[in-house]
Amino acid sequence: MMRHLALALAVALGSAFAAPAFAQQAAQQPAAQQTPTQVVQGIAQQLDSAVAGHQAELKQNREKLIGIINNVFLPHFDVDYAAILVLGQHAREASPEQRAQFSKAFYNSITRRYAEGLLDYTSGAVKVLPATAGDDLNDKRSVVRTQVATGDGKTVSVDFAFRKTASGEWKAYDVSIEGISYITNYRNQVDAEIRKVGLDQLIKNLQTQGDQALKSMEQDKGKASGG
Repeated sequence: MMRHLALALAVALGSAFAAPAFAQQAAQQPAAQQTPTQVVQGIAQQLDSAVAGHQAELKQNREKLIGIINNVFLPHFDVDYAAILVLGQHAREASPEQRAQFSKAFYNSITRRYAEGLLDYTSGAVKVLPATAGDDLNDKRSVVRTQVATGDGKTVSVDFAFRKTASGEWKAYDVSIEGISYITNYRNQVDAEIRKVGLDQLIKNLQTQGDQALKSMEQDKGKASGG
């Protein structure tokens, strides 16, 4: 369950809250002027209002829960770029239409797969760590490191990778939980599935089965690795 919460927070860019004045300042700045940390803080402020304290209501309304993720997180997530990375070598073979279809279907499936993990979210559960010299990889790449507090007193490291788009906005495209990149994790699963059923069938499965298609892929990976 904690992994589902961490992944849900990753999908929703959940993070800790800086001082209210800082968060408000970040939210008011134009998107192109926000640093990756400010993006995370601004989204976190919205999640705090939309999720924390509303779990009972959201548990009964899954579509509203998914809508929160889409409205709060999607504008700050580079879905198309992430999808290309997940497709890996298959992105070069795919048509622009196939890449667009996969991008939409994959994001929707991820959202539905882990949305309910947000029901375990509580205000202040996640802490943004101070930036280090290595976090700004260059002027177009950066990492925001956070820690998610678990119910048993432990913490889970959740790091967000950002890139600056052509429009000058910082957008997230990958998340690593305890050092495991979701891009790398799903790239391996997607590669195996495409080799088994083909890209068109995978897209169809994601479109029609959604989170169940992802769950099946994860189970297949577990069986292949002996888990």
